[in-house]
Amino acid sequence: MVLSYLALARDAEAEIEVKRSRFLCTLRRVEDEAAARAVVERLRREHWDARHHCTAFVLGPPPSPVERSSDDGEPAGTAGAPMLEVLRGHGLSDVVAVVTRWFGGTLLGAGGLVRAYGDAVRAALDEAGTVRRELRRELVVEVGHAEAGRVETELRSRGVAVLDATYGSVVGLRVGVAPDAEDRLHAALAELTHGAASARNVGERWVDGP
Repeated sequence: MVLSYLALARDAEAEIEVKRSRFLCTLRRVEDEAAARAVVERLRREHWDARHHCTAFVLGPPPSPVERSSDDGEPAGTAGAPMLEVLRGHGLSDVVAVVTRWFGGTLLGAGGLVRAYGDAVRAALDEAGTVRRELRRELVVEVGHAEAGRVETELRSRGVAVLDATYGSVVGLRVGVAPDAEDRLHAALAELTHGAASARNVGERWVDGP
């Protein structure tokens, strides 16, 4: 089971120039293909005077992310593929890269284009940085009002992420733990509440690590 992967720490842009052609790479963190394509269309409208808007995106956790790329009129394999390869090489997902090119009047050849598009993405990645996303199993712990504060503090001190709390006849603490730490959570609860409280699994989600 894959428990973590890398995503962009922040959105970023970087521009390079090769023989008077300008290559502007825009990196955005996205959650799905519709969001990725919306970024591409927005940049097409914003930079309407550019000749090419080449794209690559990787979505979802490994080992089977969704991957797409487009040369947008550049010779086949000279733009989208090398951009995608840079994203793969950095182990990134949930990212769309768009390199907008303004032609400078000099043909770069296939090798020159591959280098330029790849270098533009690398430059933007240097600006963006990365953050590790981690799989967390979410559980709800129900405890009495009198014990809720103490239990929450103890769980936090043991490295358990307390995501939120709801108050009713009892207090429901929503916590997040790594899948391999769930057994330790149950043991901690048994110790802290003398077996009175238990945790029920309510799902999983990916969260940014510290």
